[in-house]
Amino acid sequence: METDVNHIHLLASAKPNISPFQIVHKIKTVSTNRIWKKHEKLLIKYYWKERTFWSDGYFVCSIGEANAKTIRKYIEGQG
Repeated sequence: METDVNHIHLLASAKPNISPFQIVHKIKTVSTNRIWKKHEKLLIKYYWKERTFWSDGYFVCSIGEANAKTIRKYIEGQG
């Protein structure tokens, strides 16, 4: 994983019966809850209507034939 100003690059593996949407949804749900628990006083000033943190969008692609080590190196170079 590598963070940038407004997004995160993440390399993950999953069983074929788990959809990319399920992975992203779980990551966003769990991280939003943890972020809110830790920074509620600050976030309430900006997100007064609902307890959200992430935007709805995301981008997912498979690495196909690329070597996972190459992809990790690319991700580490981001941000």
